[in-house]
Amino acid sequence: MGTVTPVFDPFRVLFVCTGNICRSPMAEVVFARFAEGVGLADRVRSGSAGTGDWHVGERADVRTRHALQRRGYDGSGHRARQFTLDDFAASDLIVALDRSHDRILHSWAPTPADADKVALLLSFGEEDVLDVPDPYYADAEMFDEVLAMIETACRALFRQLEPAIRPLS
Repeated sequence: MGTVTPVFDPFRVLFVCTGNICRSPMAEVVFARFAEGVGLADRVRSGSAGTGDWHVGERADVRTRHALQRRGYDGSGHRARQFTLDDFAASDLIVALDRSHDRILHSWAPTPADADKVALLLSFGEEDVLDVPDPYYADAEMFDEVLAMIETACRALFRQLEPAIRPLS
């Protein structure tokens, strides 16, 4: 008789910013790397979306891709999409990159249980601020600073989630 591998649904995290070309793609890639780094890539799904539809179908901003590349990440496959109400059912955790996204997502939540899925990214870290700044109108240096904030907060988030997603031995 062979070994039976338990079937499980991966834990699904969706990162949300404004246009899904700067902050949320960074968080998606960083979080996925953390899961991969500890052998849990098959137990976690990381995605991203924007509250607006301005950039649907576009690649991540070139400054986002370059910031990721400078830190050893690959954001080249990203295509922007808009958050939909179906994302509430398809996600276990919805992570807003700033308080405006948090307010929007809470107002869109069809049920209190859906609203409970929404959290601010920086609430998981030890930052004194709650909003990841939008680097869109800034220079490349700001993209690097935002990526560093996202890495720190995603690491803290992953540390909190890891015990729940790690298989029992």
